Amino acid sequence: MPSSSPSTPPINEDGDNNRGGMDTDTELSDSWWQQVKYYAQLAMERIENGVHAVKELLSTLTVDERLGVILKFEDASPEKFAQLVTDAPQWTEWMA
Repeated sequence: MPSSSPSTPPINEDGDNNRGGMDTDTELSDSWWQQVKYYAQLAMERIENGVHAVKELLSTLTVDERLGVILKFEDASPEKFAQLVTDAPQWTEWMA
């Protein structure tokens, strides 16, 4: 029968068992989210200039930033996001 308790990661050569993982530094997370919110605001403003302007902005960001921008954009301005989806049904391809 399999054990239900978590396993301990193997010990590194230097004696610790820290193999890295998700960065949980709150300050970095807050900074990242502030940056994403700023980019989302830019995207919402750029939709007035057409979807190409939004695509151009997104192309300068990392995949994580793009996804964050889209989530914030949709949440903050559903009507402008709907305009983006209508004008550029291929917008999901920009996420890759």
